[in-house]
Amino acid sequence: MRLTDREQQALARLEENERPVRRGAMVRRERDNSTELFVLRSGWLFSSILLDDGSRQIVRLHLPGDVIGLSAAAFGESPEAVVALTDARVHPFDRGLLRDLFEDHPRLAAIVLMLAKLDYVAVVDRLASIGRTPARARVASLILETAGRLRITKPDLGRGFDLPLTQEEIGDATGLTAVHVNRMMRTLVEDGVIARSGSRVEILDEQRLARIAKHVDRYSRLDTGWLPAAR
Repeated sequence: MRLTDREQQALARLEENERPVRRGAMVRRERDNSTELFVLRSGWLFSSILLDDGSRQIVRLHLPGDVIGLSAAAFGESPEAVVALTDARVHPFDRGLLRDLFEDHPRLAAIVLMLAKLDYVAVVDRLASIGRTPARARVASLILETAGRLRITKPDLGRGFDLPLTQEEIGDATGLTAVHVNRMMRTLVEDGVIARSGSRVEILDEQRLARIAKHVDRYSRLDTGWLPAAR
């Protein structure tokens, strides 16, 4: 969407402070009391919850441009931990700035609502994938979802991108063991639908990969036609 100068200035207020974060650092702990939210400027983060058996479930990957912590704004404490997957830069801001943004810029409030609902649908898709699809489909779905999200801010992304997750981290996101992830990745390569080199993933046959994953590209279907007009 094309934003007005006033809207861009209002969003820039959320990014006045910058905080570097090292890979593996805890940006926010689960159940932390905090009124801070974050804009992710560069690098990757993830949100996760700790299960009773000590294992970890990664519930969301965060990519550059994401607003992180909207759930904490609703509850006053974080329902999940936020961890740096790579070296990153975040812009922390108090949730009071979000209130001011909503009061002064209804169209931006509608966009934030839309992004929150997109996150919700993505989590539902991930839940359905983990609960109802075979292991290979889960890994394929994660690859396609990540590619779709990256294309929002990088429309010229092409077929390849860096996926800076270890096999264990992919397993934590898909409900699989690291050994199983390695096996599923290998079968996708052998079937000619992806290629891998280190952390680099290239999608060779996206239509076939989508059929394997039973994937729906939510990110190419966003409908902004109902949003308020700029003023």
